[in-house]
Amino acid sequence: MSDSTGSLPLYIFAAEVCVVTLSTMRTIFVARGMKFWAPLLGVFEVSIWLFAIGEVMKNLSDWRCSAAFAGGFTLGNFLGILLEEKLAMGSVGVHMITHRDASGLIDALRAADYGVTAIEAQGATGRVYVVYTVIKRRNLERVLTIARHHHPNVFYSVDELHSAALNATPFPRRHWSGLVPSQFKLPRAA
Repeated sequence: MSDSTGSLPLYIFAAEVCVVTLSTMRTIFVARGMKFWAPLLGVFEVSIWLFAIGEVMKNLSDWRCSAAFAGGFTLGNFLGILLEEKLAMGSVGVHMITHRDASGLIDALRAADYGVTAIEAQGATGRVYVVYTVIKRRNLERVLTIARHHHPNVFYSVDELHSAALNATPFPRRHWSGLVPSQFKLPRAA
């Protein structure tokens, strides 16, 4: 590629931003078992990378090309993480622990159509209530808002899920009565 205009470092920078953003997303897709999307992104990632590294290698005497590659790598990492957060793909398990009675929290989560498992347990300072739900990650802030409304000092932890069994995952139920014959309906979870 001829660089008579001095724009080659800009092309290298843009290419490396794309490469690393795609690489970050591909890695996340691999971790989540997305067998179609991960290799598809990989094809674009490696094709763009070949252009970028090829141009850097052809222009080793131009420090701007190397700096553009490094800068693109840095920005690409940031953008990849930001994009993954915005997409909010996958599911998470949310553990909420409170010292107060959790029945209001449980009722509010169920009213919002989230499945809930609740356990009375013994903590370091006495009796606690453990409330657990598995949700789509895009619903996390809504669930935490409900939890904080009922228990402002609730302790919670959020775990990424790779997979969950269909009948054990309490995602919001769709109310499609009449569409599925009764002999094929799954029993409703309590």
